[in-house]
This record gives sequence, structure tokens and C-alpha cells, in this order.
Amino acid sequence: MLAIFHKTFAHPPEELNSPASQKTSKKPKLPDETLNDFLSHHPHNAFSMTFGQAAVLAYVKSDNPFSLHQRLFCGFDDVYCIFLGALNNLCHLNRQYGLTKNSDEAMFVIEAYRTLRDRGPYPADQVVKDMDGSFAFVVYDSKAGCVFAALGSDGGVKLYWGIAADGSVVISDDLEVIKEGCAKSFAPFPTGFMFHSEGGLMSFEHPTNKIKAMPRIDSEGVLCGANFKVDMYTRVNSIPRRGSEANWTLGDSH
Repeated sequence: MLAIFHKTFAHPPEELNSPASQKTSKKPKLPDETLNDFLSHHPHNAFSMTFGQAAVLAYVKSDNPFSLHQRLFCGFDDVYCIFLGALNNLCHLNRQYGLTKNSDEAMFVIEAYRTLRDRGPYPADQVVKDMDGSFAFVVYDSKAGCVFAALGSDGGVKLYWGIAADGSVVISDDLEVIKEGCAKSFAPFPTGFMFHSEGGLMSFEHPTNKIKAMPRIDSEGVLCGANFKVDMYTRVNSIPRRGSEANWTLGDSH
């Protein structure tokens, strides 16, 4: 999967952008170049959607529909979701959100997002924490211009993110595409975390703790991107809210 979002509304962590990307012979690429690289890696079963200059979504159809690590894409009411993996408790979650038993994981994530966006009764960290399984997903709300992404805590699915040449944030499970597109400005997406374009990066397992960025040094001894971890000794005294979307993202129970 591949998702690229323009910097004007995605607001990725500053630590992802490594100064070394501009000092090496291998520079970050523009979003169109990265999209072309991704599609060329999967010439026969890839699909992509472009939303003007705002966003790009692309995914590769699963070869085996019964695989435990599915690749799903769904769109409804101007909200789009790419989902990787599988949820063990999907039937329970579908009943909880009033969906039919045939609804897949991508459909569920869209419904959960819409419920949260429209001021649902639960904080987002609790909703994601209730998802049992190996999963990663990226949601793009094209009407609101919002991004919502998360990666399960069990490490069963890998996800990476980085910064493109124009400052856009790039998210993908394809490490080679990330390396080629973001040069030194990339890192693994942290497990057990979620990211919202207004609310920022937070742990859905430890939502009241601060996040610390740990410098990453590659095999060449060059600083590249950053790893993000929960600071178990420091709690958030007050949670900032930077817009209506942040109300549901950060919740009111902490």
C-alpha cells in the first residue's frame, strides 16, 4: 500500500525529516515519482487514486483472498481506507457499529472513523485499542482533508513513513519504495500508535504518556528520520486541541 499526503494538512512529526536527505547524492523524490515506482513494482494488480495535489492512495490487490494478511480498499461518503492484515473480532465490532456481518475490515474502519468524526461517545485511542489482530490502516477523508492512520501493537504488519521532496508525508508497507522516495527521511511507523493530521502522533495503548523521538543512525553512520516511543515516565499534563477534528482524535476521557 502507498499513501501520500500534502504537507499543508498532514503535519507529520518534524523529526522524520532528516537534514541528511539534502546532503547525500540520493535525494528524496516527488510524490508522482514515488507513485510511479510503486505502480512499476506491481504492474498487473495495483490500483491508485489521486485527489488533486492533496493526496494519493494506492494498493495492491491480494493474490489470496483467504490470506491472514489481507490487502483491502474501500470508499464511502468521501472517506477512503486502505487496510492491511485481519481483525480477529471483526464480527463483534460489526455488530457494535451496526454493520452487516459481510462488512470487511476496511468498511468497519471507515464506519468507526465516521462515528468518531461525528463526535461519537468513545475516544479514538479506545476504539483502535479494541481492534484485536494484526493490522495497519490509512484513512483519508477527502471532504474534511483529514488523515487517520494506525498500526497494531503485535508487530504482525509492517508499516513505514517518511518525507518526500516537497514535504509531503509518505506511508507504505513497501520498504524499498519508502527508501527510494524519502532518502534518509524515513522510519518505521511505531507499533501501537495512531496518527491524525490534526491531533498528531499518539500511542493508543498509553494515550496519556508523552512521545519521545529517538534518533536513527543507518549502516553508513548517517542520521535518518527517527523512531518514536512512549515515554513511560512522563505524562501529558494537558492535551492540546488544534481544531474540531482533534476533539474526537484525542478524546475527553484522559
